[in-house]
Amino acid sequence: MRCWQLARVGVWLVLMMGILSGADDAYPLVPPSLGTPGAIPWPDGEVPSAAQIALGHQLFFDRRLSGTGTISCVTCHDPSRGFADGLVKGQGAHGERLTRHTPALVNLAWGTLFFMDGRSPNLEQQALGPIVNPHEMDLPREQLVPRLQQMMGYRDGFAAAYPDGLTIDNIIYSLASFERTLVSRNSPFDRYAAGDKTALNSDARRGLTVFLDQGNCIACHRGPNLTNQSFHNLGLRDQQDPGRAAIMPGTTLQAAFKTPSLRNVALSAPYFHDGSAATLADVVAFYNRGGDQPPTNPQITELGLSAEDQRALVAFMESLTDPIVVTPPVLPPDTP
Repeated sequence: MRCWQLARVGVWLVLMMGILSGADDAYPLVPPSLGTPGAIPWPDGEVPSAAQIALGHQLFFDRRLSGTGTISCVTCHDPSRGFADGLVKGQGAHGERLTRHTPALVNLAWGTLFFMDGRSPNLEQQALGPIVNPHEMDLPREQLVPRLQQMMGYRDGFAAAYPDGLTIDNIIYSLASFERTLVSRNSPFDRYAAGDKTALNSDARRGLTVFLDQGNCIACHRGPNLTNQSFHNLGLRDQQDPGRAAIMPGTTLQAAFKTPSLRNVALSAPYFHDGSAATLADVVAFYNRGGDQPPTNPQITELGLSAEDQRALVAFMESLTDPIVVTPPVLPPDTP
């Protein structure tokens, strides 16, 4: 039996247990395969200092980390847009369009592989990647430390936060540490899962049932972060981008991309790696028709959802919203 079939059987058992125990059908149970993230899992159990995280906060907002001085991490990962940018495809420091939609940043502390193709095994590598990429922020690696050393605020800040001061390893450690603090875990769904039946309206509760049962969304969107951390070809029209196959040649992962977290998904339109779905309703309609091209993922089949079921599923995904509020920091001046 395939893993997705086992997942569906597990969901059926949970629903049946709810019925047998006298649970109200209008209030579906949240299965153990979902849930709410707990404490941040810091690497090796080492919690960074507040000063180290604060440096990462500054760096995330600082346009001087781009070769042109025109964009920062927050340019493409805007808190008001769910830490995405609202564009179909991203845009680099020189104004060129990138080849993929900008992924949202949410609950990265629980991630295992990073970027849509999973090319980075940890957040530190992920944090450095866009900075040095000539098509994104375009600040060569060898220029990063010298540029920040020109600013007394960064020199003094890193000297106070790290025994060895301003180094590239400490720069990316601070950035990654800040990114790990971008946590969403108090959505209406989380409150419902914790026992507050009033946290979800009737549409969202119906959508949860669709998510678990006929929609089988839980096959890939499971765990506290609502992702299986795996890679799938969904049957999108664009099959030219190799996706995971570029990282793992010789596999059957052509045009396969990482399953995104659904947390705060209502804030980060458009959707898919190519930005081809403008709204969550478009995403649901795509899955309902079984994709647009023959997918390599056997889970992508016609769902037969009614219009009301589709609207309810969107309502459930909207209930996963717990905006991450981050205010712009005071940045070090250019003072040498």
